[in-house]
Amino acid sequence: MTGLLGALLPAVPLVAGLLGLLLPPAPRGDRATGGDRTRTTAVTLGITGAAGALALAVALLLTVDRPTETSTTWVDIGGLAVTLGVRLDGAAALVAVAVTAVALAVQVYSIGYLRRGPHDDVDVDHRYPPYAAQISLFTGAMLLVVVAGDLIMLLVGWEVMGLCSYLLIAHDRRLAGAPAAAMKAFLVTRVGDVGFLLGIALLGVSTGSFRIADVLAHDHSGATLTAAGLLLLAGVAGKSAQFPLHTWLPDAMAGPTPISALIHAATMVAAGVYAVARLYPLFTAAPVTLTVLGVLGAITLLLGALAATAQDDIKRVLAWSTVSQLGYMTGALAVGSPSAALFHLLTHAAFKALLFLAAGAVIHAVGTTLMSEMGGLRRSMPVTFWCTVVGLGALAGVPPLAGFWSKDGVLTVAESAALDGTGPAPSWVGWIVWVAGLVGVAVTAWYAGRLLLRAFFGASRLPLIQPHDPPAVLRWPVLLLAVPAALLGLAGFVGAFADRLRFPTVPVAGSEDGLVHLGSQVLLPLAFLLLGAGLVTLGWRRDRAADPAAALGPLRPVFARAFRLDDVQHTVVVRPVRALASAARATDEGMVDGAVEGSGRAASGLGAGLAALHRAALPRAAAGVLAGALLVGLAAALIGGVR
Repeated sequence: MTGLLGALLPAVPLVAGLLGLLLPPAPRGDRATGGDRTRTTAVTLGITGAAGALALAVALLLTVDRPTETSTTWVDIGGLAVTLGVRLDGAAALVAVAVTAVALAVQVYSIGYLRRGPHDDVDVDHRYPPYAAQISLFTGAMLLVVVAGDLIMLLVGWEVMGLCSYLLIAHDRRLAGAPAAAMKAFLVTRVGDVGFLLGIALLGVSTGSFRIADVLAHDHSGATLTAAGLLLLAGVAGKSAQFPLHTWLPDAMAGPTPISALIHAATMVAAGVYAVARLYPLFTAAPVTLTVLGVLGAITLLLGALAATAQDDIKRVLAWSTVSQLGYMTGALAVGSPSAALFHLLTHAAFKALLFLAAGAVIHAVGTTLMSEMGGLRRSMPVTFWCTVVGLGALAGVPPLAGFWSKDGVLTVAESAALDGTGPAPSWVGWIVWVAGLVGVAVTAWYAGRLLLRAFFGASRLPLIQPHDPPAVLRWPVLLLAVPAALLGLAGFVGAFADRLRFPTVPVAGSEDGLVHLGSQVLLPLAFLLLGAGLVTLGWRRDRAADPAAALGPLRPVFARAFRLDDVQHTVVVRPVRALASAARATDEGMVDGAVEGSGRAASGLGAGLAALHRAALPRAAAGVLAGALLVGLAAALIGGVR
């Protein structure tokens, strides 16, 4: 029964997505009966697929009491087997619940967000059916990654997500930057996916099977594991936006806001973290891979947090925040705690989906994404304001909100790895993750406070607009997501939840009796939290009309451009590739095409010459024949006359 539930889990949204793609296109322009009917069918398919998957995920969570695996051989090529099947445990069920809950919220929210109105266009009905279908495919692909029992199946879900992200980011191709952002996301993640594919191939060839259980049980050589692990990390860096392949994620904000919520909270970025946790024994057997992951995670954590401090676009603040929070997750994996990483993944899914959908409500109301054009919204949008307070508080780690418990769990295991050397990687990896994490707490509190103050406090900078809380179809998904954002961290006290996620009853190392022991591991993060929140509040009180980011001085443009790493990437990668492509094109056109076209021209010239000679010879031959005929005729006449 459990295996059937696991197989149906990705199948339901995938089927809904495929059926949605088969819907006849709605007419462009003015609303027509056919357009209404097609849109209604698309909405029904999208919501039914997400709701059905959520019901299956909950049923799976209630029934999975031990790891379960079912598989059947699909193809065997020279002893290398590819299987079809699922691999289920409590962690997979919890992640599946998070994915489907966010997907359902996004499907419902999109009904109102993309409706015909002042911020929409006359082609919205035409674009909505494929949009809803692609969300279903996106959801199903992530669920395939979650339950896959075979690395090839996991890779299929992994790649379908990449395609769906491209399509959804570029949903409205008329918007400035959307097509380029979609292409950037596709290409940057493909760079990592090449490594991911090679890592899977190496593990499969080494094992003789792509079945995850076989791969984990096989006695690999150290060199094979290290090479495969590093190749897999390339794909993880791409999907989960780790330095240096993080640059696609902030630009992906060009897509619709509900899609931003889906990518940042439930799909794509969560896939890399989950894949490492899924295959964690391979990485612990090759500690150098976790060392690399720890260094990249610490860099990503600080880079994302500092970049978020200087953004004016509310969505880009949240995007860089996601980059930073992903650094916490990979840092937890590096120091030896996949449970802490997955716990933070779950709480982050709740509060980041909440924040993006709340930001969407603000954007829908005011018609801009720039915080410099907002202000004073707490009075006109009280529901959105309080939901944003919950989300930002959870992001910053304010107790007792969800992010406090999960982030403290990451910091605690990092502290243990640093001070006691308990992690699989060297203790210095624990040190850099711990220190970066503490600094990140202060910086996160600072930019979260800045967002709240700039958008919701002070004088309104919207003299011609009267914003208000969104309608029910937008409001209820936000309200419902506020519940887990506030309370999910308390699930750490529930033994059944902890057992399924496989982390200690409370995400604090050494709490054998299941109680939280308040000490330096809790008080130190709180001190950094108060430092960041205090600094931004102090700066705002001095000049409520000024942007607190002005205090960054000459660092502000550096942070706003994320240390110009996009420019570095453009210089080091994009320009050389373009130059190489131009050289290859010139070589192809000048030498290959030139040789082919030159031989063709030579043949044509030779034929033309022969034809000219032939044409010139015809009149001479005709004249000769005529002259000969005349001579023969004259000769015959003369001979006849003589006779």
